[in-house]
Amino acid sequence: MNVFAHVEGLIKASLEAMQADGELPSDMDVSGIEAETPRDKSHGDVATNAAMVLAKKAKMKPRDIAEKLKQRIEGDADVEKADVAGPGFLNLTFRPEFWHATVFSILDDGAVYGRANLGGNAKMNVEYVSANPTGPMHVGHCRGAVFGDALARLLEFAGYDVTREYYINDAGGQVDVLARSAFLRYRQALGEDIGEIPQGLYPGDYLMPVGEALVREQGDALRELDEAQWMPIVRAKSIDMMMDMIREDLAALNINHDVFFSEASLQASGRNLIKEAVDALKSKGLIYQGVLPKPKGHDDGEWEEREQTLFRSTEFGDDVDRAIAKSDGSYTYFAGDIGYHFDKLQRGFVHLINVFGADHIGYIKRMKSAVAALSDGQAEFDIKVCQLVKLFRAGEPVRMSKRAGTFVTLRDVVEEVGRDPVRFMMLYRKNDASLDFDFAKVTEQSKDNPVFYVQYAHARAASVFRNAAEAFNGLDTSTDALRAADLRQLTDPGEIELIKMLAAFPRLIEGAARAHEPHRLAFYLYEVASALHAQWARGNDSPQLRFIAQGDVGLTIARLAMIAATRQVISSGLDLLGVEAPDTMR
Repeated sequence: MNVFAHVEGLIKASLEAMQADGELPSDMDVSGIEAETPRDKSHGDVATNAAMVLAKKAKMKPRDIAEKLKQRIEGDADVEKADVAGPGFLNLTFRPEFWHATVFSILDDGAVYGRANLGGNAKMNVEYVSANPTGPMHVGHCRGAVFGDALARLLEFAGYDVTREYYINDAGGQVDVLARSAFLRYRQALGEDIGEIPQGLYPGDYLMPVGEALVREQGDALRELDEAQWMPIVRAKSIDMMMDMIREDLAALNINHDVFFSEASLQASGRNLIKEAVDALKSKGLIYQGVLPKPKGHDDGEWEEREQTLFRSTEFGDDVDRAIAKSDGSYTYFAGDIGYHFDKLQRGFVHLINVFGADHIGYIKRMKSAVAALSDGQAEFDIKVCQLVKLFRAGEPVRMSKRAGTFVTLRDVVEEVGRDPVRFMMLYRKNDASLDFDFAKVTEQSKDNPVFYVQYAHARAASVFRNAAEAFNGLDTSTDALRAADLRQLTDPGEIELIKMLAAFPRLIEGAARAHEPHRLAFYLYEVASALHAQWARGNDSPQLRFIAQGDVGLTIARLAMIAATRQVISSGLDLLGVEAPDTMR
């Protein structure tokens, strides 16, 4: 049961009854009324500003509407009291039995509790990582990879048909640099002393296996060829092996993509997608020949005005129009991105999300303008930016990886601390805020380590069932037995507060999915874990509150039902984050 949807239905029904009785205009739309949790818990369980939203259209004072609405709602069997506050807020407090029903709902729904139909099975494309295939994944890629994967999981849970996509940047100059770097390692594998890696080439040892593979496949034949001859051979092998390594790095984080789209394929697959996209923009009158203004801060002595092929991106909110072809007629990198997103739209996606690194912030407006133009404003396109990750070890900055040569790899981090701490901590901060990742902090067993604290809550919940089986020999703790529990025995404020938090899970899913913010789920799980741990601690101080009530099977079963519901919500939430929900922890 989605408590907030239930309450909104109750409010709507009451408003419609007021319309039927002439207390509100009959032609007024009341379908968009919402209910929310009050910031101050003393104000009640749920609040609605329905009266203030409707006052102007009804030509009535908000408090007058709120008072009439109160009279309708306070007679509901689930409502303990209804209060009108401020200019016209209606605050509702529900009876404990109302919250007890949430426990049964969770037990009945199991792993699908909280699942929404927000997306209506609409096709959603989530593109993330899309790192250049020039080396292993580094920790900066790690954050975008985890964020994109968790967002995809969340959107699927919210009812979207999600495609996870990786754009392989395999057509630019950087892959030629990769090939030259690999060719150097090829010569090294043949026994040459290559000395220091020249400036401008990739220095990491990760290219040594590429050189060795080329020797196995080509022998020394490549050494006799000109660069123009060996370049396509070495480039193709290097990209293939780099992508294999990237897939392995991502798999270490339990991240898998449905589609790997090659940039090179835009103009090499029997059709030129870039030209098709540009022609589509031309047909809309959005391509022209012109001269761009000199960029701010550019040296006048080096600036040369030249006519270029431009896209009218300013018509869609961009700061300046953008070049899509160079003076030699070749397409710009931006033109390639236009062609790629044109292909996404051709594949039927009208909901698109791109996950960018912090270094691509300046690219957002032009990409949004391109998609808006190509889709005639019909596509819903969001770009989420993941800010930088700073690595520390016990407060001291971590510099670089010996294997990579210039940066700390994703694999280094996962191998040192494990997948779960990496995934959870990458999500335990809003994506557009910088993140400090301390190897020591994410492995300590304390409340200050969120991933430990949440996982321990799940393990603690599982341990309650093991302990109950020992305390009551042969105790039936099946779902059917828990479903038959008398939850009227759950009267402690701490118990009711925990259940209220579980009831918020469906609304949390909807809100996080709408905002494309999986970090909300990580924060929520920490709060649920805190409530469970707090109730456990209260039982240590007050034996009558312990989850296992000595000699009282009925009360124990009731509390086990609550614990089972809590464990289910934590398990579902962790699964959406891609984190394990352990039943035991050392």
